[in-house]
Amino acid sequence: MTSPGPLALLHRFGVPPYDVRGKTVLVTGAAQGIGRELAILLHQRGAAIALVDIDLVTAQTTASELGERALAVDADVADRAAMEKAIDRTVERFGRLDVVVANAGVVPKPATVRSMDASSFDRVIGVNLTGAFNTVRPALDHVVAARGHVVVVSSCAAFAPGMGGSPYMISKAGVEQLGRALRVELAPHGATAGVSYFGVVDTAMTHATLDQDDLGRAIGELLPWPLNTRITAAAAARVIADGIGRRAPRTIAPSGWEPYALLRGLVNIALDHRLARDPRLATLIRRLENTP
Repeated sequence: MTSPGPLALLHRFGVPPYDVRGKTVLVTGAAQGIGRELAILLHQRGAAIALVDIDLVTAQTTASELGERALAVDADVADRAAMEKAIDRTVERFGRLDVVVANAGVVPKPATVRSMDASSFDRVIGVNLTGAFNTVRPALDHVVAARGHVVVVSSCAAFAPGMGGSPYMISKAGVEQLGRALRVELAPHGATAGVSYFGVVDTAMTHATLDQDDLGRAIGELLPWPLNTRITAAAAARVIADGIGRRAPRTIAPSGWEPYALLRGLVNIALDHRLARDPRLATLIRRLENTP
């Protein structure tokens, strides 16, 4: 007797597979990295795509390469009015909006809470957390009408130690809670939401933060294997796209982060205790606070 396939299992548990063919998907941060790869992949799977980014020229280049079922929209996710207009433009162009992916994000320059510029904190929260709200909120009536799906891109940083880059970790923890709230709130309407978590993704942002910055590199070197394993932006995009196809409540990659995510309540108690007593980290903290 053969085991049921994945599609049969989805039906059995009341979650039918979600085909994006013929649907409209809006992706923020779509000019590069994960967002660009996701836009291309979902377009290949038959969706119409709205590529939203502050870099309109690059977004337009990708939209032109994709063809008719692609629209580039110039908008800063931190600008609530601009995102409302971006949603309106998408619906005007394609007649519907089924899926929204709040992917846009930025990272701060490495610093402690004590030494950071407060404007850096505001910028990261404004883009990563408030920007996710600004993306999702004006789209929800459309998603509900279509019984569609929402994805908010969090990070394994949501439950990892926050030293040296706390605005990013704080913002991604907030995004996680936004996604969890949406999952429950959309359920009565037949729509769904999911949270995507990634470890280290090999993007331009990662290179600038962890590879080309001395202090960022020192922080990155504290990550043990397998947590320091990198995946490509294309691999991360596949995780999101396949998660949409399953209406997954959560996706995480690379797989080495799975045990940590599941056991975080216990792991973080021990880890925070250890890090607070780690002389290497103490030296790094002093370096961060003495760097102009």
